[in-house]
Amino acid sequence: MPYSEFTLKKVKQTFGLNTIEGEKFIPEIEPITPSNILSGFLEESLPLAIATGSEKARSELIISPVLLEVRKILQRKISLFSGAEFTVDIASGLTGICDFIISRSPEQLEIEAPAIVIIEAKKADLNSGIGQCIAEMVAAQKFNEANQQAISTIYGSVSNGNNWRFLKLTGQTVNIELTDYPLPPVDLILGILVWMVSSSN
Repeated sequence: MPYSEFTLKKVKQTFGLNTIEGEKFIPEIEPITPSNILSGFLEESLPLAIATGSEKARSELIISPVLLEVRKILQRKISLFSGAEFTVDIASGLTGICDFIISRSPEQLEIEAPAIVIIEAKKADLNSGIGQCIAEMVAAQKFNEANQQAISTIYGSVSNGNNWRFLKLTGQTVNIELTDYPLPPVDLILGILVWMVSSSN
């Protein structure tokens, strides 16, 4: 069973997870002013991505440039993977393609532990991507453990580009913020993503 077949109910049952819904875990974040390059790109790409409406357009024209900016802000000391095969445990269904994975390793040729942030792109309804994103976060948790790079918290987001919902996996507990953070503006989204990468340990 690939990641895309996991619903929230299925992922909780399969991996014995507890969920906390609506409890805010993101602290007060200092927004990060985007570069002129990102600002200019989003000015052109946002209307096009929204008009086109496809998941692929939103991934390429909104989400990917934002994540590239995060990598640049962090001086390219992290790696970013888009559309990467991430098969961790076939027997448990932790197999398939992840839209975006951020790893703390700067190695870019292949995914190295620790994987710290998972981004799942959706065309519209963010709820439909929650189970899939959590399954990918569980896979990241297991991947890190198998590579002797276990970290206490994995972060995730389900995004359609102009709305971002954030998740946190600690042990067997998933915290799902029920706040959707809008883009534009991109400043707070950048701040949150940089905080996630920097605070994972």
